[in-house]
Amino acid sequence: MDMWNALQKSRFTFLSLCVLLIVTFLYSLSTGILPVSFSSISRTIIGQGTDAERLVLIDLRLPRMLLALLIGSGLAVSGTLLQGMSRNALADPGILGINAGAGLFVVMTLFYFRSALHQLPLLPFVAFFGAILVAWTIYRLAGATSLQPARLLLVGVGINALCGALLIIFQLKMDPRDFQQATVWLTGSIWQADWSSVFMLTPWIVLFIPLAFMQSRSLNLLQLSGSLPQTLGLQVERTRKRILFVAAALAGACVAAGGGISFIGLLAPHIARRLVGPNHYSLIPVAALVGSLLVLLADLIGKNLLAPADIPVGIVIAVLGAPYFIVLLFRK
Repeated sequence: MDMWNALQKSRFTFLSLCVLLIVTFLYSLSTGILPVSFSSISRTIIGQGTDAERLVLIDLRLPRMLLALLIGSGLAVSGTLLQGMSRNALADPGILGINAGAGLFVVMTLFYFRSALHQLPLLPFVAFFGAILVAWTIYRLAGATSLQPARLLLVGVGINALCGALLIIFQLKMDPRDFQQATVWLTGSIWQADWSSVFMLTPWIVLFIPLAFMQSRSLNLLQLSGSLPQTLGLQVERTRKRILFVAAALAGACVAAGGGISFIGLLAPHIARRLVGPNHYSLIPVAALVGSLLVLLADLIGKNLLAPADIPVGIVIAVLGAPYFIVLLFRK
């Protein structure tokens, strides 16, 4: 009976989040420097809108908002995997330095190969390489065979600081225009999003989120204490490597598309865990929806709070996420 109630609760939560996400999406689509009515949105969707409405909605707002959904879901699932793999409530691709590693490799590529700026499909692979290299380094230094949550966090914070320092060095050597562009990008800004960015990120999300969901059983077993996971037939180290690979791929691709957006991988899994509990079969899809909703809301706040100025999404989320991180740090 309890399992049936939990299943019903998960379904209700999932559907409620879907409805909330749709409502927020439509409201965000209608707001901005140039407000657009819902009737105009309907006309534009069926191909009867004016040229100005198509420019605002189809060319400017829609790709930006779709990118927010993709980035939010990718970072949220990446954080869920890292927290489940390490049994560390503070694990997040931004805090552990995985995002910074991905960003560092992207900036290095743009610094040495400026033409790569126009090869958008290549950037996720560059970011993925940086993310997986940093993630593997953290994993080995934290103790692969006996992963300690506290040590993982300390190593991650140290690697994050190192990547941040290297980022500053490369930025200072850049041309002033490239420096400004890299700085805005690293703050987590999606205001320059276009359809090419959406098409670049979509295959990574479509491929790796289902792969993440397939790790649900392994993640549930990893929550057991002692040698119980191994007793139940789980190859712990191999499983952790596989989960780390998927988490780094999601984080790297999202950084390539949206820059250094932190705290989504921390906030979304915690909110989802409060809504549906620790079972990863429910936790992963709900966390993906919560992450999408958080980035979409942050984008809505960023483009309207100080309009016509645009606050980067990463800054809005950091303002909301930093206090939550501090509270978690003291509690854990």
